[in-house]
Amino acid sequence: MPETCFPIRTRRRIRCRLPVQTLLLASVTLGGCSGGDFGRTREDFRNDDMHRWIGSEATSSVGLHASQFQLTDNERQLRDLAYPLIEPPHSRPAWKSVFGDYTSLPSPWRQKVIFDRTAYGRQLIDEPHRSHSSRYAQLIDDVRDDITRFEPFFATAVRVLDLDRKRNAALAHISELSPRERADAVARMEENTLVVQWVQQCLEQRISSYHWALERLVLQAPDNMAADADRLIGELAAQTANPPVAAQPVIGRALSTRG
Repeated sequence: MPETCFPIRTRRRIRCRLPVQTLLLASVTLGGCSGGDFGRTREDFRNDDMHRWIGSEATSSVGLHASQFQLTDNERQLRDLAYPLIEPPHSRPAWKSVFGDYTSLPSPWRQKVIFDRTAYGRQLIDEPHRSHSSRYAQLIDDVRDDITRFEPFFATAVRVLDLDRKRNAALAHISELSPRERADAVARMEENTLVVQWVQQCLEQRISSYHWALERLVLQAPDNMAADADRLIGELAAQTANPPVAAQPVIGRALSTRG
C-alpha cells in the first residue's frame, strides 16, 4: 500500500486585492449601522437638547403649555440627569444594551399610565442568568446605580429651583415685560418643577419594584446576598424620603405611587 504523504504547508502572505475605494465604502456603511438598526438610537439623534422633550411631556400631560425659552445649562443638565431615573430599570445583561434603546416616555400624570411594580422583578427572574446569585448581583447593581445618580440630579435640581425663585422675584422688576415673556417664564418654572416631581415619583416606584423583586428572589432562591440588597434599597428609600429639595406641586399635581 503506497504511503500517503501530506505536504507541510507554509504560511503564505495573502495580498488584499480590495481597492481603497471599496474599503472606504464598507467603513462608512458599517458606521451607519451603529445606530438606527433594530430600533436602536441613531447617533444623529443625540444632541445637546435630546432630553428637552421631558419638560414638554410633563407640562402637556397636565394641560400646560411648554415654554419657548431656550434651556439654560443647568436646565439642560437637569433633564439629562433625569432620564436615567425616569427610564424603567432594566434587569438584563449589559451586552444587550451596548447601543442603548432610547425612547420617549409618558409622564406619570397621563391617565393611561399604569405603574406595575412587579414588571422589574418578573423580568429579573425570567431573564436567563448563569445562577441565582447573578440575579441578586443585577438587583444590587441597579439599586447602586440609582444611589449614584441621586446626588448629581438633586444637586442640579437645587440650583435650578433656586434660580427659578430668583427669576420669579425678578418678574416684578423687569421693564416692559410682555405677556408672552411672562407666560414663557412662568411656564419654564412650572416645567422645571414638574421634571423634579417626575423623578421623585419614579424613585418611589423603583423602590417599590426593588422590594417586590427582592422578596421574590428570597422566596425562590434564598441567599446571604439578600442582606446587601435590602441594605441598599433601604439607603435609596431613605434618600428619596428626604430629598435635598422638595418641589411644590404644580396646579395640585401631587406625587402619588400607583400600583
